[in-house]
Amino acid sequence: MLEITVKRLKPYHIKADANHLYIIVSPENFTLLINGERYQFVPYKAKEIMINRKTKKIANPEAEFAFQKGGQVIYISMKLLMKLVDFLHFLNPITKPFYVEEEVHRGVNENEVIIDELDRINIKRLIDKSLDERDEAAFYTLLKLL
Repeated sequence: MLEITVKRLKPYHIKADANHLYIIVSPENFTLLINGERYQFVPYKAKEIMINRKTKKIANPEAEFAFQKGGQVIYISMKLLMKLVDFLHFLNPITKPFYVEEEVHRGVNENEVIIDELDRINIKRLIDKSLDERDEAAFYTLLKLL
């Protein structure tokens, strides 16, 4: 039995179309602890997480991701990753700004939605900056804005 913990998951690139969100991952931004040892993502098989923007569900549960430590490669299915609380903990803040909400369908001004999304993305960038600079006060202030 594998003991798996997500250590790092940051998107390399995010693409969105009307129906799906594509989160492209890269080796330096996706690492797991498997049985206490650090494994780095390698793009041998799957390299993206595809999410339905309306249902908010992962659309490619059959995908398999490869993780490598030295010469050893372990393949982890998306179905297994979906069961990990850590994985969802990292994934939810990444995907939330891109979901298609019911309000949009009820005629909310599209410009307002875009501005709100840009505001959230900007706040997240500022949070990342405060973490990089170890500015705890700014971090907690910005966190309240989300």
